[in-house]
Amino acid sequence: MFIKFKTASKITLLFFLTFTVFTYPQQEKSAKTIKVACLGNSITFGSGIENKERDSYPAVLGKLLGDRYDVRNFGVSGRTLLKQGDFPYWKENAFLDALTFNPDIMIIMLGTNDSKPQNWKYKDEYEKDYCQLIDIFKNLSSNPKIYLCRLVPAFKINWGINDSVIVNDIIPLIEKIGKEENVDIIDLYTPFKNEGRVFPDGIHPNAEGAAMMAKEIYKAIIK
Repeated sequence: MFIKFKTASKITLLFFLTFTVFTYPQQEKSAKTIKVACLGNSITFGSGIENKERDSYPAVLGKLLGDRYDVRNFGVSGRTLLKQGDFPYWKENAFLDALTFNPDIMIIMLGTNDSKPQNWKYKDEYEKDYCQLIDIFKNLSSNPKIYLCRLVPAFKINWGINDSVIVNDIIPLIEKIGKEENVDIIDLYTPFKNEGRVFPDGIHPNAEGAAMMAKEIYKAIIK
């Protein structure tokens, strides 16, 4: 009787150890936090939104994705993708912080301020600069999934931002870059072209508009 009990105990112990070995790593892996970096200008930062910590698009995106995701806002107002622009994103601490963050997913939305006359005179550099930005992040150890955004419309010519330049010059370049770099593109122009009501100053979305943006980006990430 004692021998049978001992044998049964060994079988039980063996089963427990096998279960632990084969299930624990999967559980640990599934619990890994997925880091999402949102690069951009004032539209990403949340300018014009009263509570940007709660209602900017990265903040809403974090809520939609849930606790497994760590979504960070690396937006800086007025910044350009062009290195020769008046306020290049490249010179900001946010750029270095995004690199240090070592994200698993990247959302890039830069180009609206590049449409200003003083910046777009360097338009021949836009593709080269954008590709270099993508390549820098591609070389991170996290090997992030990168999304480029077709920019939201500009409903007024404010601060020199020009929708004609955005739709006719910048968006086609973004599409070209996406193909060359083999990265996905999220269309934020088409869903908003008739939604000027959520852009009170013609450029920046309000809280409702930011939530709509977050939903579009969320759909692209989880598809």
